[in-house]
Amino acid sequence: MKTIQHWINGSPADGTDTAPVFNPATGAEQARVVLGSAADVDAAVTAAARAFETWSESSLTQRTQVMFAFRQLLVEHEEELGRIISAEHGKTVDDARGEITRGREVVEFACGLGDVLKGSFSDQVSRGIDVHNFRQPLGVVAGITPFNFPAMVPLWMHPMAIATGNTFILKPSERDPSAANFVADLYKQAGLPDGVFNVVHGGKDAVDAILTHPGIEAVSFVGSTPIAKYVHETATSHGKRVQALGGAKNHAVVLPDADLEFAANHITAGAYGSAGERCMAVAVAVAVGDAADRLAGILERKAREVKVGPGDTPGTEMGPLVTKAAQERVENAVGTAATQGATVVVDGRGLKVDGHEEGFFTGPSLLDHVTTDMDAYKEELFGPVLAIVRADSLDQAIDLINANPYGNGTALFTASGEAARRFQRNIHVGMIGINVPVPVPMSYYSFGGWKDSLIGDNPIHGPEGIRFYTRPKVVTTRWPQQAQQVSAGFNFPTSN
Repeated sequence: MKTIQHWINGSPADGTDTAPVFNPATGAEQARVVLGSAADVDAAVTAAARAFETWSESSLTQRTQVMFAFRQLLVEHEEELGRIISAEHGKTVDDARGEITRGREVVEFACGLGDVLKGSFSDQVSRGIDVHNFRQPLGVVAGITPFNFPAMVPLWMHPMAIATGNTFILKPSERDPSAANFVADLYKQAGLPDGVFNVVHGGKDAVDAILTHPGIEAVSFVGSTPIAKYVHETATSHGKRVQALGGAKNHAVVLPDADLEFAANHITAGAYGSAGERCMAVAVAVAVGDAADRLAGILERKAREVKVGPGDTPGTEMGPLVTKAAQERVENAVGTAATQGATVVVDGRGLKVDGHEEGFFTGPSLLDHVTTDMDAYKEELFGPVLAIVRADSLDQAIDLINANPYGNGTALFTASGEAARRFQRNIHVGMIGINVPVPVPMSYYSFGGWKDSLIGDNPIHGPEGIRFYTRPKVVTTRWPQQAQQVSAGFNFPTSN
């Protein structure tokens, strides 16, 4: 059986303990992944710190050349990487290729490094004095990433960090670890020096070692809100910068004037794509006024039409959940919703796929008449469950969303520009779609929610990523002529 090793200083590295990696479509163990210890993290930090000495002094041209080459390799190996992701996560190969594309967009943003790292210059701020500024890398930085996007979320981090002159340690999810090692090899092919990008696999021991290691300057994290809070509190208490993105409960509001067929199509895809294992998945459809019954009927039809199967089978639209525990948790949540008074319009529990009876499959579930006090509304289910909540007006829908503790993404389906403008100005959510169900920003904007969806104040990628992985210096300069006499004052300096 294959063993997935660490990647430290440009080559595979052994570990002591291992954990199973499953194929979610069959339920079978397909590999073992090493579990990193504090010693493994320290070895990666040592390699990264040594590489930082030279990489941080590399030219902008050298760094962008590596990024351009890396970007091209991602294009050439998209299908292979997509199949690696599908085999360990369970999502369809097409969906996996989509996440690679969205991650590659950040690499493309990093290829424009020369422009985004430009400083500024002010001439003659005082007599004979000029001021300019520039940004420098932090040092060794780390990323702790979730299972649901084993390529995209890390690609939101390490290209930005590496392009700005840092060295990087990635701790991917132990559930689908192979994509990280594949990307490490692509970096090596692209000409990235050894030690600049490292991978340490593992669980809590590896995470805690990263959060407390004195040689790591910053930590980026994406995952659940409780863990995001833990990461933020622990890392900041050890003097590190932190990006900590948490959970979500994303709502899609549908007004009576919307094209309901269009809205239902996109909400269905947003709810059940990747088996709902997305932090930007549509979890709640808020049906406003007399749109409710009509929308519920269309959503029922669409949910029953979703094609469920192995992610590598042509025609599959939704694959299995990532683990048996996830399957059981989601199906238990549907049962709890029924007990609490929700109407189970479409019941995905107990689905069996021919030839894959031991796979971690569950079908799409659609719940109606869900209220805000039910567990199905309050909890982040992270599975293919869509809840319909009914509201009398747009204002009531806005109040409902604003009262939710999460504020990651939201959407409004409408034909009214006035309603859209009112919605986007009054909603307490970080990423908003108007007739767009999954409003993930492009790489040149930053990704991050509000409230419990973002712990601290550091979003990810885009301009915010540049600022996170660098720190500014401001230089005040005077070059007096030899004959020029410049008096030195004991008072605080001023411009004149």
